[in-house]
Amino acid sequence: MRFGYFMMPMHPPGSDVGVTLQTDLAQIEHLDRLGFHEAWIGEHFTAEWENIPAPDIFIGAALQRTKTIKLGTGVSCLPNHNPFHLAHRIAMLDQLAQGRFLWGIGSGGFPGDFEVAGIDPKTGAQRQISIDVVDAVLALWDDPRPGAYSEHYWTYQVPTEDLRIRKHVHLKPYQRPHPPIAVAGVTEKSETLGLAGERGWIPMSINFVTPRVLRSHWASVVEGAARGGRDAHRAEWRVCRAVHVAPTDEQARREALEGAVGRDYRDYFLPLLGQTRGLSGLKLEESMSDADLTLEYLCDKVWIVGSPATVAGKIRELHASVGGFGGLLIGATDWSDPSIWQRSMDLFAGEVVPQLADLGAETSVGRGVAA
Repeated sequence: MRFGYFMMPMHPPGSDVGVTLQTDLAQIEHLDRLGFHEAWIGEHFTAEWENIPAPDIFIGAALQRTKTIKLGTGVSCLPNHNPFHLAHRIAMLDQLAQGRFLWGIGSGGFPGDFEVAGIDPKTGAQRQISIDVVDAVLALWDDPRPGAYSEHYWTYQVPTEDLRIRKHVHLKPYQRPHPPIAVAGVTEKSETLGLAGERGWIPMSINFVTPRVLRSHWASVVEGAARGGRDAHRAEWRVCRAVHVAPTDEQARREALEGAVGRDYRDYFLPLLGQTRGLSGLKLEESMSDADLTLEYLCDKVWIVGSPATVAGKIRELHASVGGFGGLLIGATDWSDPSIWQRSMDLFAGEVVPQLADLGAETSVGRGVAA
């Protein structure tokens, strides 16, 4: 099983961006030393809590400070990009990464970023725009045909080729035909994850869902794979979770509730979900009321919190309850005392991971049925 990190990132409003960027880079460096397989960096233009608007620039800096960890956009919010410019930025980043880049894509979800693009998310228009953007990028990498391109609210011109002065769209990714593409899903029976299955992309389930919803996510991947005539491999499926490890269960629970994990959910995630996607994904049973979603409930039933033995057991339980997955991504946190985060990651890498060495990433392959 792969273990990685999902850096939205998370920083309390009012934080100094120059400081938080260095904090985030230091976290990636530490995870690289610990042997984490990958880290995904979010993109938000108008979210002060999630304050990285250019993950490609951040990844470029992180590549210089790390040795083996793979780095991905988590995600490039496609409605906010012109395909021509995006194709060149991502291809150049892939060339710099030399095999250590993963391209996460999506339609985004933050209300302010939709406003920037002039999109009403209730219409669902962002989904088709995202498909059109990624298809345009892939075409520019594969066969950049000269001509004018205009769709939705973006336009660009692919120039005619003049080989006397080497004028043409020439930049391609290092990984061929392109870097691995990943998409993130949140809603039950996610259409986005169905598209991942159909196109053979990496499916990722974000941390706001219980096993009830996660099982529907895998069903969507399998159904999409069947449409595309593909196999759906659980080894490619990443599941994100809030994780906090301490020497004892009591200490871990107290720190999570009173520290960064509890703060992030109380002050940001729960209000945001209440305004956008809704809170149903966090409910073990659909009949639960929103008032039941207390921090104590989340800590005990949704987050993965405890001593190394408890955390390993909860990961094993989650893995079994959804039929298996290939990667666990730990959601990023910014603690006022950075040593708490470092101790948690050290315990995870040093004491939790070895307890899961026997956990197979590939428990089944699905074609047309939800394995």
